[in-house]
Amino acid sequence: MLAAVYRGVNDVRLERVAVPEIGPEEILLRVDTCGICGTDLKKIATGSHSAPRIFGHETAGVVALAGSKVKEFSSGDRVVVFHHIPCGHCYYCQHQTYAQCATYKKVGCTAGFEPSGGGFAEYVRVMDWIVSQGAIRIPEGVSFEQASFLEPVNTCLKGIKRLRLEPGETVLVLGQGPIGIILSVLAQRAGARVVTSDLYEQRLTISKAFGLENAINASRHNPVQETLKQTENRGADAVILAVGSNSLIQTAMDAVRPGGRVLLFAQTQHGQTPFDPAAVCVDEKTLIGSYSASIDLANEAVGFVMGHQMALEKLISHRFPLDKVVEALNWAAHPQPNTMKIVVQPSQEGQQ
Repeated sequence: MLAAVYRGVNDVRLERVAVPEIGPEEILLRVDTCGICGTDLKKIATGSHSAPRIFGHETAGVVALAGSKVKEFSSGDRVVVFHHIPCGHCYYCQHQTYAQCATYKKVGCTAGFEPSGGGFAEYVRVMDWIVSQGAIRIPEGVSFEQASFLEPVNTCLKGIKRLRLEPGETVLVLGQGPIGIILSVLAQRAGARVVTSDLYEQRLTISKAFGLENAINASRHNPVQETLKQTENRGADAVILAVGSNSLIQTAMDAVRPGGRVLLFAQTQHGQTPFDPAAVCVDEKTLIGSYSASIDLANEAVGFVMGHQMALEKLISHRFPLDKVVEALNWAAHPQPNTMKIVVQPSQEGQQ
């Protein structure tokens, strides 16, 4: 089968590899749609993971083969799969910090080599603990594209829950890419008054189509000053940083009121990041981190995505067939103002 094989820093090659074999409690998934995630791009660009690997974890497709002991699914079923599921009984699971669970850190989907998701391939082997807890049937009337957003929506829900928003609070969301828009919609759904900000007018136009009208064009106006104007010079009650730029952490801290909260959602690379520590101590501003998905929010995320509570497909700006996956990854790594979600579609005649 064809697969996009990561061979080193910024080195992904389209190769032919063996279709993965499955065990009696596993399924083989024929990939229809797999979204490109920012974490995939960071791993490729930084060399943080050993090679070779096949990335891609926002995966929806059709069961091509079910193991002899699989009762939940059979060939032809349409499913979307999570690539992480926690053990449920370790210290971290007992404290609902699932992303730190050792089992959760093990990836349960692979197209070959070290398990790394595998969605950038024609077929993916889904391991037993994912089949039993992390494979979700796609209902009739829901497209593979819509379903492929299940994992990113879950991560966004987790971040919003960690912010503990109160109805009527003002929330500034820095960044209106696909994740920023989803976070904004969820914050608004929680009763917050949402202010969005982005450097690109095209992205703000897209976010307005999702009911996010209060927008700041950061290329023309200072989002901190504009937020202060809208909050009687206090600052936002909460700020969500949905951009992977560490330089914006200080902007987020400046835009939030004393006693407010800042959610870091895209800061996934370790390293020193300067910010004013007195803002945390003296001004009592709280920095909150949120990473990956939560099993506790699985049902809510499924209801949101499969119930079409948000037209997530409209966030897709580019579709690529698998034989153009290297181009797709490069496009995602160097986005244009109108670039939103990019998906790879191995089983379809994808088009840019």
